Amino acid sequence: MSDIKFSHYSVLLNESIEGLAIKEDGIYIDATAGGGGHSLEIAKRLTTGKLIAIDRDDVAIEACRKRLADYLDRVILVKSNFSNVQSIVESLNIESVNGAIIDLGVSSCQLDTAERGFSYMQNAPLDMRMDREDKLTAWDVVNTYSEAQLKEILYKYGEENFAPRIAHSIVTKRMDKTIDTTGELADIVRASMPVKAAMAAGHPAKRTFQAIRIEVNGELDIIEPTVRALSGILAPGGRLSVITFHSLEDRIVKNTIADLSRGCVCPPDFPVCVCGRKPIMRAINKKPILPSEKELSENSRSKSAKLRVAEKL
Repeated sequence: MSDIKFSHYSVLLNESIEGLAIKEDGIYIDATAGGGGHSLEIAKRLTTGKLIAIDRDDVAIEACRKRLADYLDRVILVKSNFSNVQSIVESLNIESVNGAIIDLGVSSCQLDTAERGFSYMQNAPLDMRMDREDKLTAWDVVNTYSEAQLKEILYKYGEENFAPRIAHSIVTKRMDKTIDTTGELADIVRASMPVKAAMAAGHPAKRTFQAIRIEVNGELDIIEPTVRALSGILAPGGRLSVITFHSLEDRIVKNTIADLSRGCVCPPDFPVCVCGRKPIMRAINKKPILPSEKELSENSRSKSAKLRVAEKL
């Protein structure tokens, strides 16, 4: 495991770190440490402060440890899913933190390491687990889910217009033999689509692979509860930076921050507020921050990235 080089271009690095407004004695959380790009920039800015760097991938944790070697006196590395952030902070006897960052992107290492099974560009066993100790794999989804279940996740998580055709083709193909590799799945998806759609910009299997990956890792289900948990952990004035990579993620983050920023929800004809609800957060940027032209030229994978920053009231 340690022989694999964990590479990851930290998307919107300067913008997301700037959004945290880091204090040198503060406590910060990098909920998706990855290769340590964001963690390193946070750690550099601390003196007496602490950084809690969390990742569910063993390879990422090892890479982060190496990258942060000069700053380990101020870093706590935790191998866990970021959805456990509340219990992680409590286990460290920390009452509140000054900032947190979540980068919801799949790392370049995970995409480029063929054996992880994330990429439709390289033939490999169907896996797609961010945490290789998890039980559910892409193979399980492709070979055991019903046609109705497959169609639903392709629609819901991939926004795939040809979900019924693709789901039907998968179920038909696996009647002869199991679908074992990313190459087999990509070929099935391509053959299921009209020629014009399959030849359109982007790989025809992109949305299908995204949908299955999200299902395997439960990615969307944990975003809202984690943002809400962090809103409770943040000290007043503490900042949260969240980087998303597709509309489904961004919509969840946007709506959750909007809800946390909302005060009274009493009907407008009530003479006085009886709900007592107060806003918890405020959005720093009304519209998402997008990558610069320079970043887009350096890393094409950042083209769909969006950053939202919110502050605890």
